[in-house]
Amino acid sequence: MGHALVESLAVGAAPVVTLTTDFGTADGYVAAMKGVILSMAPEAHLIDVSHLVPPHDVHHGAFVVHTMYRFFPEGSIHVAVVDPGVGGQRRGIAIVNSSGYFVGPDNGLFSYVLASEPPVVVVELSSVTTLGHPVSHTFHGRDVFAPAAARLAAGVPVAQLGSSIRDPLVFVPNLKVSGKGVDGEVLHVDRFGNLVTSIG
Repeated sequence: MGHALVESLAVGAAPVVTLTTDFGTADGYVAAMKGVILSMAPEAHLIDVSHLVPPHDVHHGAFVVHTMYRFFPEGSIHVAVVDPGVGGQRRGIAIVNSSGYFVGPDNGLFSYVLASEPPVVVVELSSVTTLGHPVSHTFHGRDVFAPAAARLAAGVPVAQLGSSIRDPLVFVPNLKVSGKGVDGEVLHVDRFGNLVTSIG
Protein backbone atom coordinates (compact mmCIF):
# COMPACT_ATOMS: atom_id res chain seq x y z
CA MET A 1 0.00 0.00 0.00
CA GLY A 2 2.67 2.53 1.00
CA HIS A 3 1.36 6.04 0.45
CA ALA A 4 -2.14 4.72 -0.19
CA LEU A 5 -2.38 4.22 3.57
CA VAL A 6 -2.56 7.98 3.95
CA GLU A 7 -5.95 7.97 2.29
CA SER A 8 -7.68 5.05 3.98
CA LEU A 9 -7.62 1.30 4.45
CA ALA A 10 -8.02 -0.87 1.38
CA VAL A 11 -11.63 -1.30 0.34
CA GLY A 12 -13.03 -4.60 1.59
CA ALA A 13 -10.19 -5.25 4.03
CA ALA A 14 -11.23 -6.34 7.52
CA PRO A 15 -9.33 -3.89 9.73
CA VAL A 16 -7.00 -5.23 12.42
CA VAL A 17 -6.68 -3.08 15.54
CA THR A 18 -4.06 -3.99 18.15
CA LEU A 19 -4.10 -2.74 21.73
CA THR A 20 -1.05 -2.19 23.96
CA THR A 21 -1.55 -0.51 27.35
CA ASP A 22 -0.46 -0.37 30.97
CA PHE A 23 -4.08 -0.74 32.15
CA GLY A 24 -3.83 -4.30 33.45
CA THR A 25 -6.76 -6.69 33.31
CA ALA A 26 -8.39 -6.23 36.71
CA ASP A 27 -10.50 -3.22 35.68
CA GLY A 28 -12.84 -2.41 32.82
CA TYR A 29 -10.58 0.10 31.08
CA VAL A 30 -9.50 -2.13 28.21
CA ALA A 31 -13.06 -3.34 27.68
CA ALA A 32 -14.28 0.27 27.51
CA MET A 33 -11.81 1.00 24.71
CA LYS A 34 -12.88 -2.13 22.86
CA GLY A 35 -16.52 -1.16 23.23
CA VAL A 36 -15.89 2.25 21.69
CA ILE A 37 -14.00 0.76 18.75
CA LEU A 38 -16.56 -1.94 18.05
CA SER A 39 -19.45 0.51 18.34
CA MET A 40 -17.90 2.66 15.64
CA ALA A 41 -16.22 -0.06 13.54
CA PRO A 42 -18.04 -3.38 14.19
CA GLU A 43 -16.01 -5.24 11.56
CA ALA A 44 -12.70 -4.56 13.33
CA HIS A 45 -10.61 -7.49 14.57
CA LEU A 46 -9.27 -6.52 18.00
CA ILE A 47 -5.97 -8.04 19.11
CA ASP A 48 -4.62 -7.67 22.66
CA VAL A 49 -0.85 -7.31 22.47
CA SER A 50 -0.23 -6.58 26.15
CA HIS A 51 -1.96 -4.76 28.98
CA LEU A 52 0.81 -5.54 31.45
CA VAL A 53 3.26 -2.80 30.52
CA PRO A 54 4.49 -1.48 33.90
CA PRO A 55 2.43 1.59 34.86
CA HIS A 56 3.65 4.75 33.12
CA ASP A 57 6.74 2.99 31.68
CA VAL A 58 6.79 4.62 28.24
CA HIS A 59 10.12 3.06 27.30
CA HIS A 60 8.83 -0.45 27.99
CA GLY A 61 5.67 0.25 25.99
CA ALA A 62 7.72 1.61 23.11
CA PHE A 63 9.75 -1.58 22.98
CA VAL A 64 6.64 -3.79 23.02
CA VAL A 65 5.08 -1.91 20.11
CA HIS A 66 8.32 -1.99 18.16
CA THR A 67 8.81 -5.74 18.52
CA MET A 68 5.38 -6.76 17.25
CA TYR A 69 4.01 -4.39 14.63
CA ARG A 70 5.89 -5.75 11.60
CA PHE A 71 4.23 -9.14 12.01
CA PHE A 72 0.71 -7.84 11.45
CA PRO A 73 -0.97 -7.33 8.06
CA GLU A 74 -0.09 -4.16 6.22
CA GLY A 75 -2.53 -1.43 7.13
CA SER A 76 -3.12 -2.65 10.69
CA ILE A 77 -3.93 -0.01 13.30
CA HIS A 78 -1.82 -0.11 16.45
CA VAL A 79 -3.26 1.68 19.48
CA ALA A 80 -0.80 2.16 22.35
CA VAL A 81 -1.68 3.89 25.60
CA VAL A 82 1.03 4.33 28.23
CA ASP A 83 0.29 7.87 29.19
CA PRO A 84 1.66 9.42 32.40
CA GLY A 85 0.98 12.88 30.92
CA VAL A 86 -2.75 12.35 30.33
CA GLY A 87 -4.70 15.52 31.04
CA GLY A 88 -1.62 17.68 30.46
CA GLN A 89 -0.21 19.44 27.44
CA ARG A 90 1.06 16.42 25.52
CA ARG A 91 -0.59 15.84 22.15
CA GLY A 92 -2.46 12.85 20.82
CA ILE A 93 -1.09 11.67 17.47
CA ALA A 94 -1.66 9.27 14.61
CA ILE A 95 1.33 8.09 12.59
CA VAL A 96 1.24 6.46 9.18
CA ASN A 97 4.18 4.52 7.78
CA SER A 98 4.58 1.78 5.19
CA SER A 99 3.34 -0.84 7.67
CA GLY A 100 0.21 0.78 9.01
CA TYR A 101 -1.15 3.24 11.56
CA PHE A 102 -0.08 4.06 15.13
CA VAL A 103 -2.38 5.93 17.50
CA GLY A 104 -1.54 7.16 20.99
CA PRO A 105 0.02 9.90 23.09
CA ASP A 106 2.92 11.96 21.77
CA ASN A 107 5.30 11.09 24.59
CA GLY A 108 7.96 8.98 22.89
CA LEU A 109 5.85 5.82 22.83
CA PHE A 110 6.49 5.42 19.10
CA SER A 111 10.19 6.35 19.20
CA TYR A 112 11.47 2.95 18.05
CA VAL A 113 8.83 2.72 15.31
CA LEU A 114 9.83 6.14 14.00
CA ALA A 115 13.51 5.17 14.14
CA SER A 116 12.86 1.98 12.17
CA GLU A 117 10.63 3.41 9.44
CA PRO A 118 10.22 7.02 8.38
CA PRO A 119 6.62 8.18 8.70
CA VAL A 120 4.58 9.09 5.65
CA VAL A 121 2.61 11.50 7.78
CA VAL A 122 2.01 12.35 11.44
CA VAL A 123 -1.13 14.19 12.53
CA GLU A 124 -2.11 15.76 15.82
CA LEU A 125 -5.50 14.35 16.76
CA SER A 126 -8.32 16.85 17.03
CA SER A 127 -11.17 16.17 19.47
CA VAL A 128 -13.51 18.00 17.10
CA THR A 129 -13.08 15.38 14.40
CA THR A 130 -12.60 12.22 16.45
CA LEU A 131 -15.14 12.55 19.25
CA GLY A 132 -18.84 12.94 19.80
CA HIS A 133 -18.85 13.62 23.55
CA PRO A 134 -16.75 15.43 26.19
CA VAL A 135 -13.21 14.17 26.75
CA SER A 136 -12.28 12.82 30.17
CA HIS A 137 -9.15 14.36 31.65
CA THR A 138 -7.88 10.94 32.68
CA PHE A 139 -9.10 8.46 30.04
CA HIS A 140 -7.91 9.51 26.61
CA GLY A 141 -7.57 5.84 25.71
CA ARG A 142 -11.36 5.62 25.61
CA ASP A 143 -12.23 9.17 24.58
CA VAL A 144 -9.50 10.08 22.06
CA PHE A 145 -7.39 7.16 20.90
CA ALA A 146 -10.09 4.48 20.60
CA PRO A 147 -12.39 6.76 18.53
CA ALA A 148 -9.49 7.80 16.31
CA ALA A 149 -8.55 4.15 15.69
CA ALA A 150 -12.18 3.27 15.03
CA ARG A 151 -12.49 6.00 12.43
CA LEU A 152 -9.39 4.72 10.68
CA ALA A 153 -10.79 1.19 10.81
CA ALA A 154 -14.03 2.50 9.28
CA GLY A 155 -12.08 3.96 6.35
CA VAL A 156 -11.85 7.60 7.38
CA PRO A 157 -8.71 9.18 5.84
CA VAL A 158 -6.08 10.04 8.43
CA ALA A 159 -6.02 13.65 7.20
CA GLN A 160 -9.54 14.06 8.61
CA LEU A 161 -8.34 13.25 12.13
CA GLY A 162 -6.18 16.33 12.56
CA SER A 163 -3.46 18.59 11.23
CA SER A 164 -0.09 17.37 10.02
CA ILE A 165 2.89 17.87 12.34
CA ARG A 166 6.62 17.37 11.85
CA ASP A 167 7.93 17.09 15.40
CA PRO A 168 6.65 13.99 17.21
CA LEU A 169 8.44 13.46 20.50
CA VAL A 170 11.15 10.78 20.38
CA PHE A 171 13.80 9.58 22.79
CA VAL A 172 17.19 8.42 21.54
CA PRO A 173 18.89 5.56 23.41
CA ASN A 174 22.38 6.21 24.69
CA LEU A 175 25.11 4.79 22.48
CA LYS A 176 28.68 6.11 22.47
CA VAL A 177 31.53 4.49 20.60
CA SER A 178 35.10 5.56 21.33
CA GLY A 179 38.61 4.20 21.34
CA LYS A 180 38.03 3.05 24.91
CA GLY A 181 35.00 0.95 24.09
CA VAL A 182 31.25 1.12 23.64
CA ASP A 183 28.86 2.71 26.13
CA GLY A 184 25.19 1.83 25.76
CA GLU A 185 22.10 1.26 27.85
CA VAL A 186 19.64 -1.49 28.62
CA LEU A 187 16.48 -0.87 26.59
CA HIS A 188 14.36 -3.74 27.84
CA VAL A 189 14.33 -6.66 30.25
CA ASP A 190 11.95 -9.42 29.20
CA ARG A 191 10.15 -11.81 31.55
CA PHE A 192 12.94 -14.37 31.14
CA GLY A 193 15.56 -11.92 32.32
CA ASN A 194 17.09 -11.32 28.90
CA LEU A 195 18.58 -7.86 28.47
CA VAL A 196 18.14 -5.94 25.22
CA THR A 197 20.66 -3.13 24.85
CA SER A 198 21.28 -0.24 22.48
CA ILE A 199 24.55 -1.89 21.42
CA GLY A 200 23.86 -3.59 18.10
